[in-house]
Amino acid sequence: MIRANDVLAIIHSNAYDEALPELTNMRTMGSVPFGGRYRLIDFMLSNLVNAGISKVGVITKSNYQSLMDHLGTGKPWDLSRKRSGMYLLPPFLLGETGTFDSRIEAIKGNMHFISRSTEEYVLVADCNVVINFSVDELIKFHEDSKADISVLCKHGKVPNLSNLMTFDIGADGRVTAVAVDAQSDEADYSLNVFFMKKALLERLFNEAYAMHKTSMAIDIFQANVNSLRICAMKTDNFAASIDSLKTYYSANMMLLDGANRNDLFNKERPVYTKVRDDMPALYAIDSKVKNSLVSDGCEIKGEVESSVLGRGVKVEKGAVIKNCVIMQDCFIGAGAHIENAILDKNVIFKPGKTLVGADDFPVYVGKGIVI
Repeated sequence: MIRANDVLAIIHSNAYDEALPELTNMRTMGSVPFGGRYRLIDFMLSNLVNAGISKVGVITKSNYQSLMDHLGTGKPWDLSRKRSGMYLLPPFLLGETGTFDSRIEAIKGNMHFISRSTEEYVLVADCNVVINFSVDELIKFHEDSKADISVLCKHGKVPNLSNLMTFDIGADGRVTAVAVDAQSDEADYSLNVFFMKKALLERLFNEAYAMHKTSMAIDIFQANVNSLRICAMKTDNFAASIDSLKTYYSANMMLLDGANRNDLFNKERPVYTKVRDDMPALYAIDSKVKNSLVSDGCEIKGEVESSVLGRGVKVEKGAVIKNCVIMQDCFIGAGAHIENAILDKNVIFKPGKTLVGADDFPVYVGKGIVI
């Protein structure tokens, strides 16, 4: 039986930054705010610690200052420890570039950390998938299926992400074929959560790097689908793969559905985040709030409908906000009107101004901008 303390976890914090350039221009994918008071990395970190995994390496590439500020020592996830705990893994010099251009290079650049770890198994994951799933079930699936590699997947519309794998899966759960960048509307697609023995990961990635291979999907999974027993566990949990600003907006809006919210914020598997000591949300006597997520520290004096508000957002009297994602510490002036928009942190919206986006194409306002 595989024990949680025998599993090393590796998280790619910069995976698919290019899919969300508006929000990752000054931060990593892992530190993108989501759901009012969380960051994208919180969900995968919480999945790991809820399963008892206590050693986590976070691979970074660029723009990781906000990620470091958010993660700190790992205390909110109980990963601030003398032994094991959280390790930030900045880019290690490979060749002449000084950074990495692929997952193979990212893993290879941190192979010293992986090789020195005493854990027998490795779980590798990304940050762009918002999901609350049982890692214990994935480990049990790996044991029961006698797999060399186990992957987590979901059936549905395939996200528009580069090098994303879709699978043909047999009745026993074994992957019989791997397609990369498949042009199909619906399929069993990878959530980029992989579980295998550490020795196997070392062999596969060292061989691929030595052969100057660059695609994990093609050169490791697709190339070994017949020689290795790769099995896929399908999940029915709420899962949102962020592949664009539109899907980021849609994923936030999906939290306004109680069923999705209850699945993601499961009481048995809590989602942890950095603590910010603040007062509870304040609602003025004339305020109106309908079908919205309002975080602590907010002051609502106007009208908020079908929106997600981060910590410390101030909505002045007469202001109207509909179908919006407002990140922390934004100020919405009196009489302002905003619909179908995403406001990054610390945006100031002056009194009486109007901003309206389309239902299927939200307007984005960058961090710290004054309108």
